[in-house]
Amino acid sequence: MATPAATKRLTKEYATISKSPPPYIIAHPSERNILEWHYILTGPPDTPYDGGQYWGTLIFPPDYPFAPPAIRMHTPSGRFQPSTRLCLSISDFHPKTFNPAWEVSTILTGLLSFMTSEEMTTGSVRASEAERKLFAQRTRWWNSTGGGSKQALAQQAQSANTRGIGAIKAGDGGAKFHAEWPELDDENGQWMKEKRINPATGMLLPAASASTQGTDCAPGVAGLRRRPGGSATGVGAVVQGGQVARDAGQGWLSKNKWKIVLGALFSYILVARMLGDGAMSARAG
Repeated sequence: MATPAATKRLTKEYATISKSPPPYIIAHPSERNILEWHYILTGPPDTPYDGGQYWGTLIFPPDYPFAPPAIRMHTPSGRFQPSTRLCLSISDFHPKTFNPAWEVSTILTGLLSFMTSEEMTTGSVRASEAERKLFAQRTRWWNSTGGGSKQALAQQAQSANTRGIGAIKAGDGGAKFHAEWPELDDENGQWMKEKRINPATGMLLPAASASTQGTDCAPGVAGLRRRPGGSATGVGAVVQGGQVARDAGQGWLSKNKWKIVLGALFSYILVARMLGDGAMSARAG
């Protein structure tokens, strides 16, 4: 339970960040617990995260601001392990270095700055720029479906446990996100409908007719034809499905199997003839 000082401080900070949010950042405390804050970072332009919708939590200690919060990012990004505590100078990993003058906006600005760097720490992962761009394209889908649950939103709201960060995991149907960000969740649902994104898989739905096929490769959507790969630790696990290179290899074999069979048969006949000619020459000699 928050101390009166923590409650007063966080209430004041919520008013400040609501009135004047930092660039690419919005945040609010949970209605159930003022110590549990939810934030959204929008990926800045000219970064692999451009346009991505990155959702996470700050869990403040009861004696805030004299101790820092635990920081987690739940949305798969290719930068951080989802829902894992991050070791930063502004997080609970370093309580002795935390400055009580730092506010929620300071903490989230620092998190965004660290995210767009390449510095590694506990909770971060390595991924290529292409993988991170692909994750960015899938963030809205992941947030609003929990990674592909087939449950209806109405059922999610009734049956899912929305208390605490433990409920934030792949497969929860997006219940926690829906509870904390209902307006964004509605926008995401409309976006998936307009872009023809399958809520169960995050992939593009088949074109309804030839006249709609040209829209499949629109910017920001073409990457949804495939799933993120696994060059980063934890990256392949956060979105089910998997190896793009393997799928491409299977497609090549399928398309060229008859060429391979005919080539092998031709090689066999050629070698047999050569061996037969060599045997006849030996007998003639």
